[in-house]
Parts: sequence; C-alpha cells; structure tokens
Amino acid sequence: MAAGKEIRGKIKSVENTKKITKAMEMVAASKMRKAQERMRAARPYSDKIRNITANLSQANPEYTHAFMESNDATAAGFIVVTTDKGLCGGLNTNVLRAVTSKLKDTQAAGHEAQAVAIGNKGLSFFNRVGVKVVAHVTQLGDKPHLDKLIGPVKVLLDAYAEGRVKTVYLCYTKFINTMRQESVVEQLLPLTADRLQADKDHHGWDYIYEPDAQTVIDDLLVRYVEALVYQAVAENMASEQSARMVAMKAATDNAGSVIGELKLVYNKTRQAAITKELSEIVSGAAAV
Repeated sequence: MAAGKEIRGKIKSVENTKKITKAMEMVAASKMRKAQERMRAARPYSDKIRNITANLSQANPEYTHAFMESNDATAAGFIVVTTDKGLCGGLNTNVLRAVTSKLKDTQAAGHEAQAVAIGNKGLSFFNRVGVKVVAHVTQLGDKPHLDKLIGPVKVLLDAYAEGRVKTVYLCYTKFINTMRQESVVEQLLPLTADRLQADKDHHGWDYIYEPDAQTVIDDLLVRYVEALVYQAVAENMASEQSARMVAMKAATDNAGSVIGELKLVYNKTRQAAITKELSEIVSGAAAV
C-alpha cells in the first residue's frame, strides 16, 4: 500500500508544520502585546513635543529653523521602516509598493533618490532597485532603541540642513488595530504647518530661552524629528507582530484543512484497497 504510506508521510509533514506555525502564532501574540504597550506609551511624548515645538516656532517668528524652510536641491530622501524578518503577511510588500510609487513620482520630476533603510527587507529592496542607500540599521530586535536610530537618520537630516536634499519622506506601517495596518508615506522635512499644530485651546505661550532662542529651537526640532522616527519604528514593530500573528493563525488553520483533506483521501484509498482484497478473496473462493 505504497500510496497510503505516502499520504501518511504527507500528513505527518503537515502536522509538524502546523506545530511550528502554532508556536510562532503564540510567540507573536506575546510580543504583539508588548509592542502595542510600547507604541502607546510613546504616543503621548510625540504629541507633547509636537505641541511644544509648534508653540515655540510661533512664539519666535523672527527665527526660522532650516527644517522649516524649503530649498532648491534636486534630491529626495526616504527613511523607510521595514522588518528584519519575513512571515508577516503583506506588511513589507504594501509599504514598499507605496515607496515604489513615490520613487516613480520623484524620478519623473527629475530628482534623484537617497534612502535610509531601517530593517533588512527595506535594505534588500533598495539594493535590488538600485537606489543609493546612504545609511542603514538592521537587527533592532523586539524593542527600538533611539541611540541606534539617531546615527543613520542624522545623515539625511544633515543633508537637508545643508541644502543637499529637497524633501525627506518617512515611510512605515501605521498600527490601526490587530487586524488592520496602514502603509504611510508622509513628508518629514520640510516641516509643514499641518504637522506643527499649536494647542488652540490655551492662551499663547511665552518662553524664557536659555541660552538663547536659536539654540533651544535648533535642539528641540532635531529631537522632534527623532521622536517622529522613533514613533514610526514603534508603530511598525507593533504592526509587524500583529501581522505575523494573523498570518501564522491563517497558516495553522490552512494546515488543519490540508490535514483533514489528506486524511479523507487516505481513508478512501485504504477503503478501496480493502474492497479490492475482499473482491479477490471472493473471486478465488468462487473459482475453487
């Protein structure tokens, strides 16, 4: 019964795969909760520093930071946040598709592209399409560390401040809920008015600057941009674990369906073999 033995081997193989996907689903569920807590914990800081930055920029209108001014450069920068590992559904595919669309628009306008890749998948993508990677960081683990992100991101920030880059875009996957993640390509620099929304519900703020307004605003705007990048990485990590949990659950369910179908085929094959043997026995007895 060679066919039956082959089917039993397939069933055993799929059962082993199901155990692996189930384990990965449980691990992703555990990491997802921690990633979501970390992401939600970072949101109040991002909102507060944006509010303070908006009020500071309006409180001292005679000084304008380089991040808020446009220039005539012919290059566009992309900070792309992806994952280091796969098996997370279409998470990376969706954000890289959005990046590809933006790259085509940039190249159609006659601008060259430079990129900072955060994550292995984004680095591989840029190497494949031939986009210049000025800096990259990989293997961030399950928890983002700002000190690892500052160096690569600062390359593009300095290039913009020096007038060598016209626009900087931040590309990542925003966490909506466990079942839904949204690919985002947003303009990071120059900082636009809709990003710097001051708190309209309170009276105008007045500040005493130490040592001076320019130094305070310069440092604060850099910290603000870094906070945006950190928040994007935290959102992407929460999205990654959610997408991986959903993908592994779907894989586990599919493995169960395949096992059921293989068992049905196996039972039919075994029943057909038994029926054939009985027929041969009856035929032999009748001949005698």
